[in-house]
Amino acid sequence: MISLEVNGKNYQVDVLPDAPLLWVIREELKLTGTKYGCGIAQCGACTVHIDGKAERSCQIPVKDAQGRKITTIEALSADRVGKAVQQAWTAEDVPQCGYCQSGQIMQAAALLMHNPKPLDTDIDNDLSGNLCRCGTYQRIRKAVHRAASMLAKGGKP
Repeated sequence: MISLEVNGKNYQVDVLPDAPLLWVIREELKLTGTKYGCGIAQCGACTVHIDGKAERSCQIPVKDAQGRKITTIEALSADRVGKAVQQAWTAEDVPQCGYCQSGQIMQAAALLMHNPKPLDTDIDNDLSGNLCRCGTYQRIRKAVHRAASMLAKGGKP
């Protein structure tokens, strides 16, 4: 049995230690907001926070996630930064197909947790590993700036 803390809850899962964290989150815990994209940690669709850092869950063996705090998109709004990012995403109408958006949002929230006033270059560099086939990168950048502004104002839009 593998012990995991996901979104503030403790779970015991009966899986192989080398099973990808992504599949445990999706198939065992039924938290399907984290998406499978490429399976080789290149697209960012599977991004979750592990101990506050954005990580690609498709390449992390579940055994390496034990004893760490995992946050998925389902619980991101419980955090003021995550809530601001989600509100900004809606206000800027970022998604088109939406498939990559949970990973984009998780990466953006991690950026703002560590850099509350990012420049365009900071956003571009930090989110460059998250692919968007629809090409909404300008709206993503605008949403990150909006979320940063909201947070600077105490979380108000």
